[in-house]
This record gives sequence, structure tokens and C-alpha cells, in this order.
Amino acid sequence: MNRIAFSGWVRGSVTLAACLGLVGPSSPWAAGVAPADAGAKPASYREAKWDELMPPGWDPAKDLRINNLGVLSDSDPRVVQMMRELRQALDNAPLNQAMDGAAVRLPGYVVPLDDTPAGMKEFLLVPYFGACIHTPPPPANQIVHVIVPKPAKGLKMMDAVWVSGTLKAQRGDSVMGVSGYQMEAAQIAPYQGPAR
Repeated sequence: MNRIAFSGWVRGSVTLAACLGLVGPSSPWAAGVAPADAGAKPASYREAKWDELMPPGWDPAKDLRINNLGVLSDSDPRVVQMMRELRQALDNAPLNQAMDGAAVRLPGYVVPLDDTPAGMKEFLLVPYFGACIHTPPPPANQIVHVIVPKPAKGLKMMDAVWVSGTLKAQRGDSVMGVSGYQMEAAQIAPYQGPAR
């Protein structure tokens, strides 16, 4: 990762709440991906924003020592150490305990964890396109581990979706990243933005 990419990644990690604006129009994934529970009432879940998952006043850059980054090479041991410290800080990002037990509807992108011929059983929900795949994982408080009671057919990597369910403030570790929250999906639907 070069210095420009690193500094962009740091800025992106610091301002994740703004990344929600990158959620685009509905994904071209298979029409008819059924809700996880057809009996769920979508109105019983309030729409949540990604920044609500971060504790109020949390500043991920507060303890980072990023000085004169532009004069350092990618292989400089100081840069390597800063990257380790940054990853550790992001993986241990504090959770907003007020969201524990909240019944919410949250938009995001799918990062598959357990995809079978019968359908997807688990995935990470992330706030911006490419997270955990093309870019390093966001902070743990910006990743939700979604468990699907009945495998969802037709979901693909980076599909834009709405997931409804009850959040649990529960950390999890996967090959794709550390999640700060878990949710059993009551409903999964293609993302549709607000009418213009």
C-alpha cells in the first residue's frame, strides 16, 4: 500500500459515517430474494444509520501518531508499526452499548462468510462498497455479522441490501474482518434508496 493509499484508507476509516452516502441504487441481484422470515413486520424495525453503531464522541484517530507520513516509504518500520497499531485500534473499536438489543433496519453491502448451494447462511454487513474485499476492513463497530436462519438464495458478494433484525453487541472474528455486532436476520431485501 503506498503512502497516498494509506492516508486515504486512514481518512476513510476515520469518516465511515460519511461512507453511507456511497450506498447506491438497488443491486441487480436476483429478484425475489425472500425475507429470512416472511412473517416479519418491516414496520417494527426502525431505520438505523451506521454512525449510531459508534459510541458518541468516539475518535478513532485520537491516539494515532501520524506525523510526516508523506516522507516515509511503505517499507519503513515506522509505517509498518503504524499499520499494526491502526489495525489493532480498528479491530478493538468500542461499541455503542445503547444499540444492544435494538430492533433495526440497516442498509449495507454483503460480504459472504458461509455461502452454500442452498443459499447464504452468514455474511458480514458493511457500510461501503469494497470493504473487507478491496479495502481493509472498517472498524469493528462498523461491521455486523448477519446470521440467516433460512439460507438466502440469490445473494452475492457486495450486493446492496437492507437487513432487519435485533442487534447484539457481540464481537466476532472471521477471515474477512472483526465484527462488533451480530444480528439474526428477520428480513433481507434489496437496497432501495429514498425517492428523489
